[in-house]
Amino acid sequence: MQPHLAMRLLRRRPAALAAVLLAINFSAALAPLIIQASLTMASAILIEAALSYVGLGVQPPWASLGSLLYTAYGYISRSASYVAFPGLTIFNTVWSLNLLGDGLRDVLDPRLRGL
Repeated sequence: MQPHLAMRLLRRRPAALAAVLLAINFSAALAPLIIQASLTMASAILIEAALSYVGLGVQPPWASLGSLLYTAYGYISRSASYVAFPGLTIFNTVWSLNLLGDGLRDVLDPRLRGL
């Protein structure tokens, strides 16, 4: 946008110029926010599972993958699948959220579109 055109638009309709600038900035900031949200959810799942594993998470009436992993650790001598299923569920959930964030970055990042 040329400077003199912007000044004419600002004199006539300042709300229109503000709306255009807001739309441009919002569309540029939306992709990093979506990617950051997916990666933050993966971190939150890992933190919750770790806190529940050491006993600082949700208490026994409610289930958590970390508390299931801690409970299953006492039965590891009977069957390794007691520990494997909650552990693999945590791994698959966090891995899929990280892949989602990486895929969204590849799709939404304009610097990578030319490659």
